[in-house]
Amino acid sequence: MLDPRELYEVADDLPEIGRPVLVEALTGVVDAGGAIRLARDHLLTTLDNRLIATFDVDQLLDYRSRRPFMIFSEDHWEHYDEPLLGLHLVDDSAGTPFLLLSGPEPDLQWKRFIAAVGILAERLGVRLTVGLNAIPMAVPHTRPCGVTAHATRRDLIIGYEPWVRRVQAPGSAGHLIEYLRGRDGLDAMGFAAHVPHYLSQTDYPAATESLLTSLSKATGLMLPLDGLRSASAAVRSNIDRQLANGGEAAALVTALEEQYDTFIQGRTGSDLPAAEDEELPTADELAAALERFLAEQTEPDGPPDLPSN
Repeated sequence: MLDPRELYEVADDLPEIGRPVLVEALTGVVDAGGAIRLARDHLLTTLDNRLIATFDVDQLLDYRSRRPFMIFSEDHWEHYDEPLLGLHLVDDSAGTPFLLLSGPEPDLQWKRFIAAVGILAERLGVRLTVGLNAIPMAVPHTRPCGVTAHATRRDLIIGYEPWVRRVQAPGSAGHLIEYLRGRDGLDAMGFAAHVPHYLSQTDYPAATESLLTSLSKATGLMLPLDGLRSASAAVRSNIDRQLANGGEAAALVTALEEQYDTFIQGRTGSDLPAAEDEELPTADELAAALERFLAEQTEPDGPPDLPSN
């Protein structure tokens, strides 16, 4: 394997920051509700930070599979949205430093990239890595946004009950970081927010709020949530307004609520069970119908923007 240190450039004036937490917020195949992207933007907008390391994206990204956006204005190219994969040094609300690894998940050279992250983590004295994820689930927006927690040691996630027993899922660079650090005897964990199926393609700040709340509880970091709370309330109000007239859409949400409540009461840990009423549609059917309904609504103002503070 080529030298992983050739994948990144690091600032010359790295400060002494003790034993920080490293938060991994890579946007890859699944970012339901844009929760990871919103988390990254929220932290970098509301907290003091600076970029201390950048990765060579030309070696790590397949531009043809994820083409960066460019803006064309009348007769010339005006802007290129250049991908940035980097490590930020961030101070929480109390001035405690932590690290934020953010940007597009590498398409290529996962092992080399993860080795590079490991070298940086050792150099900076990282004591714990925490990954942020967001997955679409057959859950209603009218219930609290759930979180699946996982870790290299069970005592890192005391208080979190499993949602599934065993499942085969597509891998990601972030999950592989956690797995390999655990194999090496290092502490790593992650949180995956449960985003309603039918809202997975739109910004859903309630999921970001749940992720950052879980991150704070696990690490002691003081992270601002006020902007997220107001954005979550605005999104909830917008959806409820679209469903206020009742009809099939409201009935579908009710069915999802019944399935969710049945699961919470039973907590079998397998999957969201179907309600006992045999006439209820499946969770996928419910989600698909709601997606169609919400897509057909005309909201001139569109979804609310996430406040910066």
